[in-house]
Amino acid sequence: MSMEGSCRLGSKGLIKKHEFVRVIIQCLYSIGCGKSASCLELESGIACQSDYFRTLESKILSGNWNGCIDMLNDIKELTEETRATALFLVLKQSLLEYSKCGDDKLALEILRREVPSLQVGREKIHSLAHSILFSKDMEQSKTDNNEVCELRRKLLQELENLLPPPITIPGRRLEHLVETAVLTQIDSCMYHNLSGAVSLYQDHLCSRDQIPTETVQILTEHKNEVWFVQFSHNGEYLASSSSDCTAIIWKVLEDGSLILRHTLQSHLNPVSFVAWSPDDSKLLTCGNGEVLKLWDVETGTCKHTFGDRGFIVSSCAWFPYSKRLVCGSVDPEKGIYMCDCDGNELKAWRGMRMPKIVDLAVTPDGENLISIFSEKEIRIFNVGTNAERVISEDHAITSLSISRDSEFFIVNLNSQEIHMWDVAGKMEKPLKYMGHMQSKYVIRSCFGGANSTFIASGSENTQVYIWNRRNSRPIEVLCGHTMTVNSVSWNLRRPQMLASASDDQTIRIWGSSRSKRTQPKKLS
Repeated sequence: MSMEGSCRLGSKGLIKKHEFVRVIIQCLYSIGCGKSASCLELESGIACQSDYFRTLESKILSGNWNGCIDMLNDIKELTEETRATALFLVLKQSLLEYSKCGDDKLALEILRREVPSLQVGREKIHSLAHSILFSKDMEQSKTDNNEVCELRRKLLQELENLLPPPITIPGRRLEHLVETAVLTQIDSCMYHNLSGAVSLYQDHLCSRDQIPTETVQILTEHKNEVWFVQFSHNGEYLASSSSDCTAIIWKVLEDGSLILRHTLQSHLNPVSFVAWSPDDSKLLTCGNGEVLKLWDVETGTCKHTFGDRGFIVSSCAWFPYSKRLVCGSVDPEKGIYMCDCDGNELKAWRGMRMPKIVDLAVTPDGENLISIFSEKEIRIFNVGTNAERVISEDHAITSLSISRDSEFFIVNLNSQEIHMWDVAGKMEKPLKYMGHMQSKYVIRSCFGGANSTFIASGSENTQVYIWNRRNSRPIEVLCGHTMTVNSVSWNLRRPQMLASASDDQTIRIWGSSRSKRTQPKKLS
């Protein structure tokens, strides 16, 4: 062992040459380059398998079970749990072979004498006894040598996965080491906004042109303050709503520019919220002083109005498969209402003891309904189990947004902070994001980028802020709007496209600084 560790590699001298060569050889075998692996073993004098494991392999393939047991008992580095598991696997194979050969007496004697002392649990022992009896009941004419050899190879594979280094090497070790190094570089890259493989030829570091930082288009069709924007799940549309009592569906063209597709005009009061169905075929619109309406995206026609003029909805969300929806109201008599697309009630939480609902959302997997009520409390309700958890904040919450993987959500507070919590409840304290301004108005934030790496938010100081989720301070501040930015939305399919809605009556589309446009294009 001293010779194995005497030669070191790398500028820091942290890599043992013997181990380095072994994992390379293992990698070559695993990717199908057996000849190259054998040549490297011959040239380096270093074998992929340790001498110990080669000896153990020889004993197993020859059926020398007593020799195998002695070897496993002689390994001082094994924990008792690992040793017991390894011995059980060897005894299991030997018992099955003895029984298959008709030596039931010896098999049962070993089962009674040796196996119980391993403390592997009654279930495993009963299962082993059943296997032996089942084998005995089978017709035993001749032992199939190929079958025995295959079972012994399987036992070797199980032991190779079980025994610790340096006796064996964990599977695909080099791939794991390289992937860990790549992930470490990605985690330290504040602008990483790519999905898929990255190059190994150089250290990974993204520049700021990976995220949207420049205005590439200004949409000016709304005639009053724009309060909400949201891209469709497929990234092909953008919906916006305004205090001008309309909502607009915009089409995202192949070149990344947007054109007006439909103006939705049957609301009588300001529209403050929209929600795309999971299949993007339908759109919900509502407002603090408005009813809930369902629209057909293809035709732009209103398919259904939920309730009468007194049924005022402040927020709404869809369940998977686009057949069920849920809406919330600041009126306790209305509470939270779940229904189908025709307005048929499926479930409701209402009454004088029901607090007013500020905002709500459904996790994309459909498992949890998250609502903001009484201004400072977050209610996480599991739809399947009816389990409920409540998180209390110290300041008023104005909005809620959930990550694509259903694992995290963010809330905007009027204390000029954004807090991120996990849905499962593992976090004792939230991650906090600061730098923007919010004290009076409803400001909406969102997750964005590849793997929801970023958080974006509007601000009362006319700017858009972008954070990397691992950093509490913003990595970019986008200027262009002239009044409060109320809402932002990141395109799920175009990770370098962001939309922002402002009281200045415009929607800005933000893109990479590598965009070919030198002047933002206006659409009116």
